Amino acid sequence: MNVQDNPNQLQVEELLQAARERAAGLSYFGDDNYQQALDVLTHALNTEAKLSAAGIAMMRERLIGQLLNRLLMEDYFKRFPEIEQIEIDDPLVIVGLPRTGTTMLQRTLAVDPRFYSAAWWETRYPAPLTEEDLKDASRRIEMAKVEVAQTIEAIPQILSIHPMSATLCDEEFMLMEHSFLCAMDAYADVPSYTAWLDQQDQRPVYTQLKRMLQFLQWQKMQRGQAQGQRWLLKAPQHLHTLEILLSVFPKAQVILTHREPAQTIPSMASMAHTLWQIYSDQPDPRSAGRQWNHRMARGIHHTMQVRDQQDSKRFLDIHFSDTVAKPMEVLETVYQFANLSFSEKARVDAQQWIASNSREKRAGHDYRLETFGLSEQQMQDDYAPYRARHLQHTSQ
Repeated sequence: MNVQDNPNQLQVEELLQAARERAAGLSYFGDDNYQQALDVLTHALNTEAKLSAAGIAMMRERLIGQLLNRLLMEDYFKRFPEIEQIEIDDPLVIVGLPRTGTTMLQRTLAVDPRFYSAAWWETRYPAPLTEEDLKDASRRIEMAKVEVAQTIEAIPQILSIHPMSATLCDEEFMLMEHSFLCAMDAYADVPSYTAWLDQQDQRPVYTQLKRMLQFLQWQKMQRGQAQGQRWLLKAPQHLHTLEILLSVFPKAQVILTHREPAQTIPSMASMAHTLWQIYSDQPDPRSAGRQWNHRMARGIHHTMQVRDQQDSKRFLDIHFSDTVAKPMEVLETVYQFANLSFSEKARVDAQQWIASNSREKRAGHDYRLETFGLSEQQMQDDYAPYRARHLQHTSQ
């Protein structure tokens, strides 16, 4: 049966039309560089991902939601041209392999109001709802809380991998998804899309991300939030495209986090496999392991090459063991790197956050390399240059 004739499969034109209807007739999705990516993605989802009936329905809603956000955001940019004038060129960006302490570092820094950050609800629902008061985002926050609760109920093990909260700051990954050129393979096993994605120009991901950050910052202003000094970003996807990030955000500074890959890669594979289970009844853990190890090894090596071509003063190295053992010293170093004073209030707020959110309060995360088709020898081989450069004198 042809995909277009199967109502149980994702059809691009139906997704576009559904988004238009929900946007009360808006029709401009922004630059059309997303269209081919959406075509390739939906084809892979239909033919490779083995989506369950529930998974098809959830993925359909996810894609429509992203298209709807594009429509609404472009309409706001048209009606409020001052949004595009907001200057965002110097984010502090935390980049590293997953499970290297990036979330703890980001959320500790985010308690300082001098940093702009995006809460999970903002990245999931970045555009105001129809007839929403711009000063009150409570409906979106409640929607996000419900979704997080449902996710935790469906896959409770996710909390030991990544502590989810609708109201805490999180990765900008879901903002980057709106280009459809980001790693949508985090949700399903779609090898043809992944292979295609590896050959594409990723600049639209970052131009779209910048527009969405401008949009979020403008909304924060409408809600009367305190004005920050710079954005705080964090996502492992930047490992693959660091040179583009540094081009789109020319004054960005980068914190690189480090930990032994044998302790991070199977955890990343476990996270991907856990997310795949939401959409598919038949996810293969070995496929998740092969896919994400390949992507992370290539990403970390790419970042090392990009770094060598940039001003060394734009980068700061932080090791996971230090983040855990001496977090206040790490924060002191970060503030100095970011040219911000580590005020007494910032110290107290950070200490309180760390005391209330230590890693010991999280459930243990049980994973093994073998579960995901990986081995210690493969970790040694795939990450030898990285380990020699960054882990030679540390115990991670």
